[in-house]
Amino acid sequence: MRLFLLGPPGSGKGTQAQRLIHRYGIVQLSTGEMLRAAVAAQTPVGLKAKDIMASGGLVPDDIVIGIISDRLDLADAANGFILDGFPRTVPQAHALDELLKKKRLKLDAVIELRVNESALLQRVENRASETRARGEEVRVDDTPEVLVKRLASYRTLTEPLIHYYSERRKLLTVDGMMTIEHVTHEIGRILAAIGAADAKATKKAAKPAAKAARAGGRKTSKPARKASGGARKAAKTSPSRSRKASAGKTGKKPSRKAVSGSRKRPAVGGRKPAKKAAKKAGKRRA
Repeated sequence: MRLFLLGPPGSGKGTQAQRLIHRYGIVQLSTGEMLRAAVAAQTPVGLKAKDIMASGGLVPDDIVIGIISDRLDLADAANGFILDGFPRTVPQAHALDELLKKKRLKLDAVIELRVNESALLQRVENRASETRARGEEVRVDDTPEVLVKRLASYRTLTEPLIHYYSERRKLLTVDGMMTIEHVTHEIGRILAAIGAADAKATKKAAKPAAKAARAGGRKTSKPARKASGGARKAAKTSPSRSRKASAGKTGKKPSRKAVSGSRKRPAVGGRKPAKKAAKKAGKRRA
């Protein structure tokens, strides 16, 4: 299963991604983590990103795509993945499509978690209040002020992906305002329907191939069947022909007729003269 979870900050993408990882045995591809791993491993792409990250600059899309490409080649990504933090823009989505096409892969679904922004702000405020009540420090990026800025950036850069993936019939929307359990259940239902549709399509595609293979087998075997049919026909007719031919050479059939004729005629002819002779002899005696 290859997925991309789409939604504004605070919509619950991270929570649902973790549940999907455990359920389907797939990996989460976080661009931030992949960049740090590539730098640590000193891969060619990682070395390019290292200086840019050190200066605080944004890593260009081509470098990010190169890191994703390397990551997809690892064995643990064979079962599937969830993209996290990428793509953020339509050009990045184009680049991702080209990468997956080269690797003969495809996204199974883009799941949008749709939420109400005012409800998100209230959710963040409540979370911040609960954190302070426990005596803990509130995260810098988990305040209403920061969320407002992140939401504005999402609307400008990332929200156009909704239209992009909708046009490609990849987008599936889930109400992110439901409880966590309800959201998980709805995503599971959607993915089960996708899996069933893919299995049906694969089965349907396999039927013409099997039919063509059978038809090809029939076509190639037709001359052989014709030859074998001719051989069987010859085998059936050859005994009678051989008997006729042998009969003509040896004269067995005429001899049988002659024998039967000789048996009948002499027997009948011989009996009649014998009776007449007996009658004459009786008259003479008398």
